[in-house]
Amino acid sequence: MKLRQLLYIQTVAEQNLNITAAARELDTSQPGVSKQIRLLEAELGLRIFERNGKHLDRITPAGERILELSRRILTEVDNLGRTAAEFADADAGNLTIATTHTQARYALPDTISAFRRQYSRVSLHIDQGAPAQIASWAASGKADFAIATEALENFDDLILLPCYRWNRAVLVRQDHPLASLSELSLSDIANYPIITYTFGFTGRSQLDRAFEAAGQTPDVVLTAVDADVIKTYVRQGLGIGVVASMAYEPAIDNDLVRLDAAHLFAPSTTCIAFRHNLFLTGFMRAFIQMFASQIDDSGLDRAQASFPGPRYQTIVNELNANLPTR
Repeated sequence: MKLRQLLYIQTVAEQNLNITAAARELDTSQPGVSKQIRLLEAELGLRIFERNGKHLDRITPAGERILELSRRILTEVDNLGRTAAEFADADAGNLTIATTHTQARYALPDTISAFRRQYSRVSLHIDQGAPAQIASWAASGKADFAIATEALENFDDLILLPCYRWNRAVLVRQDHPLASLSELSLSDIANYPIITYTFGFTGRSQLDRAFEAAGQTPDVVLTAVDADVIKTYVRQGLGIGVVASMAYEPAIDNDLVRLDAAHLFAPSTTCIAFRHNLFLTGFMRAFIQMFASQIDDSGLDRAQASFPGPRYQTIVNELNANLPTR
């Protein structure tokens, strides 16, 4: 059995059983991937994948278990490398952050700048995607950290630590009827076409819940994953924008009127997620603490040691009770 074979079956599973796509991801040949999978199955004496002709059809029950174990093995191999690198050179390495556009554009810049000043020899990568996608990247090891508001809780192997709370603002043109209101109601918002985030992004679920609870039906005419896109179409007069409060930049958006909507919607919580067995290097810990200063080394160690039991949940509850608001 070779580590390469374990990597191959993991990649095939991640690529929806498409061997050609897996080979492309692995920078090798499709026949080579197929051969290594068959060699591994022959050594184990069972099938990891069911086949339909030349194509893989599904993962067998035994294959599900093998994939779970191989994922752990590959994580520990990665941890061995990180541990060695930590002792050889604590201030150098690679760090991959998976996050949404809103976090990358509005929440992370100060943290990234501070981190780069202190750890100039760490190669930092920011990959953007949908919340479910970035969570899967963290769970599979393609990313070290996932930072988002939605979907992270759907992956059982991820430690999920709350970082900060945020709420929403309504953006309108200066000539819009709502611009002169001192306080908004849900009815006020529902009276106009709404431009907001795509479902599953940036706390959109809280907006939908608020309207549903009030018996209101919002007229959502346009959705986008990018707050800058939302603001563009508000400027075009296509509707009013409902965005994260942090997405309004007074120096840039002074042609728009910002109306507070925090009293209308439950706050959302942005979290950082990582594999429970990930070896956290010194610069990884520093990044977390730069982004969320209330998460100290002790909290990180206790979260990893107690995951996923009641003590872990106690730590999460303690963080939730003292979250800053942005």
